[in-house]
Amino acid sequence: MPDEKKLSLQDLSEKELMTLLSGYPTFRVGQVYLAAMQNKEYGQMTNLPKDIIAFLSERYNDVAVKIHKVFEGKDGTEKYLFLLGDGNIIEGVFMPHNYGNTLCVSTQVGCRMGCAFCASTLNGLVRNLTAGEILGQVLAVNVRQGGTLKNRAVTNVVLMGSGEPLDNYDEVTKFLQLISYEKGINISLRNISLSTCGLVDKIRLLADSGLTVTLTISLHAPTDEIREIIMPVDKKYKIAEVLDAARYYFAKTGRRVLIEYSLIEGVNSSIGDAKKLARLLHGFSCHVNLINLNRVEERKLKGVDKATVDAFMRTLTECGISNTLRRSMGNDIGGACGQLRRKHIGEEGTN
Repeated sequence: MPDEKKLSLQDLSEKELMTLLSGYPTFRVGQVYLAAMQNKEYGQMTNLPKDIIAFLSERYNDVAVKIHKVFEGKDGTEKYLFLLGDGNIIEGVFMPHNYGNTLCVSTQVGCRMGCAFCASTLNGLVRNLTAGEILGQVLAVNVRQGGTLKNRAVTNVVLMGSGEPLDNYDEVTKFLQLISYEKGINISLRNISLSTCGLVDKIRLLADSGLTVTLTISLHAPTDEIREIIMPVDKKYKIAEVLDAARYYFAKTGRRVLIEYSLIEGVNSSIGDAKKLARLLHGFSCHVNLINLNRVEERKLKGVDKATVDAFMRTLTECGISNTLRRSMGNDIGGACGQLRRKHIGEEGTN
């Protein structure tokens, strides 16, 4: 955990804030908490006395992240460069849909998982984000998009940006508690998806935590031989172990698990691969979310043509496996799945 000064008010639960402000009238706690959830900086907290502002500012930052730059995609997508208090940059993506607006958030600065198709891991892991830095992304975008705590502009959240969420387990689970708190932005856990490359012990911990988010398993291969080449995590956690943990999660929560599968030319996209995947998932209450691999400049891996996508989907369907092809959003601004990173291409002065 970073020292206190590196944290923000958005890292604190209402209970923690109450302890911090125990020497002040109780109604002041509510005012401070509301201001933090509205993403207000100290200069905007005009209803608070100067002594409370001074007390707080000596100990905590006001907001956890600031929107440094915005890139607008042709499909209405917006990609944000978020500036952290220590000067690091992370990315997030706002995706408008007819059923609500989704924000993809980062959970780490960089990533240490080393997946061969992902930009986030190119320079390794710098550090974990705090719960407030993850929440701060949501609060900042909600305000930018004209939302309030009652009428949210951000209605759905996916933990699929930079980083492996379960590699930052304690801060991510605190974030889930903060974001779903009824007096805060109060986004239902049912509207939050968490994507993991398969940290088996943490999947089981999450299943036992009572935090019933939608679990998404980044599988991307039908055999350990293929998966180990593109996902080093397979050296520690084999596919069978990952799927056993996913079944445990379903048994404990009743939430259907999503299986992410990026189609990569010449690697995992043949009809034979589809049949092997179907055999793996037979009898499991899951849904396969297919992704045609998005280009990452530094990587040599490529996606597949439409005929290959159609054949793969048709094979899964014939084998009784529920599947869809994810609509790719934000490709033109480097904001699609697998493209988020800790440094934006061409952005000078970022870390």
